[in-house]
Amino acid sequence: MNDERRYRVVVNDEDQYSMWPADLELPAGWRAEGFEGTRQECAARVDEVWTDMRPAGLRRRMDAAVG
Repeated sequence: MNDERRYRVVVNDEDQYSMWPADLELPAGWRAEGFEGTRQECAARVDEVWTDMRPAGLRRRMDAAVG
């Protein structure tokens, strides 16, 4: 399947990443991360920046329990 669409990398308040078609309005709770490209390029960007899959709230609670 040849996907010609442009996508943008998006992130939510829990620092969870995804990609969304660039020509569509973003869903509630998501903001553009700043990268736009092909589906493959956006997937590579998500892999590059989303290194800790835990939601931000969980990371904060775990850090507080340790500290």
